[in-house]
Amino acid sequence: MDKILTLLDGSAYSKSVCHHTAWIAQKLNASVEAMHVLGRNEGAASTDLSGALSLGARTALLEQLSALDAQRAKLAQAKGHAILEDAQAILAQDGIPNVNLRLRKGDLLEEMRALEGEIRAITIGKRGEGADFASGHLGSNLERIVRSAKVPVFVASREFRPISKVLVAYDGSASAKVAIDRMSSSPVFADLDVCILSVAQNQTQAQTVADEAVSKLQIAKIAATSRVATGEPEDALHNLVSQEGFDLLVMGAYGHSRIRTLIIGSTTTTMIQSVKIPVLLYR
Repeated sequence: MDKILTLLDGSAYSKSVCHHTAWIAQKLNASVEAMHVLGRNEGAASTDLSGALSLGARTALLEQLSALDAQRAKLAQAKGHAILEDAQAILAQDGIPNVNLRLRKGDLLEEMRALEGEIRAITIGKRGEGADFASGHLGSNLERIVRSAKVPVFVASREFRPISKVLVAYDGSASAKVAIDRMSSSPVFADLDVCILSVAQNQTQAQTVADEAVSKLQIAKIAATSRVATGEPEDALHNLVSQEGFDLLVMGAYGHSRIRTLIIGSTTTTMIQSVKIPVLLYR
């Protein structure tokens, strides 16, 4: 269980993913499994150009297409190795010598599930290879991973910066309680300043909910304070993150209020898209 699985695709987020992974691994004294997964059809030609040709011409073209597919597959493999070797170098510079490189071909979720019994957390960038061209969209695999993962998922921001201030969105739901329980027993949060934010229409109720989480963290010797707000959860979260210099946002992946929409709907998707800090999701 003392392994961090980092999922890498060579996007603009990959360097930040590596730095954040190293930060977590050092806190947990964990090794790192760095994985890049080639799609089943990666490197294959996207279209069949041979259908309207005569037999001899078709045979010649198919041979050329086959050779081209083989070349593309080799290039995809070479790219995958380069991504992993770059990640290993960054992690080593950050003080993580134990990195196991995994280049796989197939479905990302299947490869992830094969390791799930061995890993403590997953790190991934919030957007994939098209990050520069799709800044308003999350990476295509992120939602699938959060839906399926049984361990916390750390969604890295584009730029790495040291983490000292943590904001926790807390609504008293099952996944929010899991987040607090896991934080209480994790060395990752031992020396960080944690702020619990509860959003509700009734401020007294919100304060009671927030104090519940603060009490659990303080018992675990984690410095924690509470904040309450009314209105839309995503507005309150975004305002605090942008105005008060938080370095990490922690959320349960499912809630029982408006925050229930989370990664499965609007609130978490909105937060991951809009905030420029990492987001740690618990189920």
